Amino acid sequence: MARAPLIASLVLSFLALQGFPKQLWAQKPGTAGAAHLGEVACVDVPAGEKRPEFGCFNVATVPGLRFGEDSVYWHLYAFPSKKAALAAKSATGVVVVEDGRAWLSEFGPRTMASRSESAIATVGPLKLPAAKSYTAVLSYAVMRPGDSSRVHTHPGPEAWYVLAGAQCLETPSGVIRTRAGGTAKVRANIPMELSVTGSELRRAFALVIHDSAQPRGTPSGWKPAGACSR
Repeated sequence: MARAPLIASLVLSFLALQGFPKQLWAQKPGTAGAAHLGEVACVDVPAGEKRPEFGCFNVATVPGLRFGEDSVYWHLYAFPSKKAALAAKSATGVVVVEDGRAWLSEFGPRTMASRSESAIATVGPLKLPAAKSYTAVLSYAVMRPGDSSRVHTHPGPEAWYVLAGAQCLETPSGVIRTRAGGTAKVRANIPMELSVTGSELRRAFALVIHDSAQPRGTPSGWKPAGACSR
C-alpha cells in the first residue's frame, strides 16, 4: 500500500512532462486568486529602476500645453525606429518605444499634417475642461485577465488604444468594451473602473489630458455594480 503515493507522484510528473494543462495538476490553496492585480493605478517608474512585469506605467508627460479649441484629438502613429518617429514629431509631440516599435503621439485638431503611412488611430474629440494650461500623460499598461484598476477620476478626458487583449470600462453611465485595435474615450471627472476581460494579456496605451494645476487622477468613492463581469 505504501507504493500508491509514489506511483501517483510518478504519474503526475509524467503528465507534466507531456505538456498537460496546469489546471489539471494540484494547486496550492489560494494561489489562483492571489495572482490578480486589483486597485491598479498608473505610476511613474524612476529612471534606472526596472519596471514590473505587470501594471500601468506613465511613460511620457508633456506639460504646459495650450489649445485654441475646447476639444482636441489624439493622433497615434507607429514607426519602425525611434529615429524615424523623432524626425516626424512636432514640438509638442511625444515618442515612446514599446512592443518593439516607436510610437508618436500628437495632440491637436482632427486634421493634422498627413502621416498616413504611419497612422494607427485618431481618438476624439476629447472635451477639455477650462484651464490655463494642460498636461498630457501617456501611460502603457500590461495587465492579465481578472486584473482591474482602482476606482478613480481624472480632471480631464481619458482615451485608450488597445494593442492586445480586451478591456471593459465601467462608469455610472454603463460600460465601454474595447478589443485589440480599438479605441475608447471618456470625458473629465467621470468615476470609472477598468477591468481586463477575455483570456488574453491586455496591452494598451492610455492618454489623460488634464488641468496642469491638478493631479492626473484621484481615487473615487463611487461603487461599481460589477457590470463588466456579467
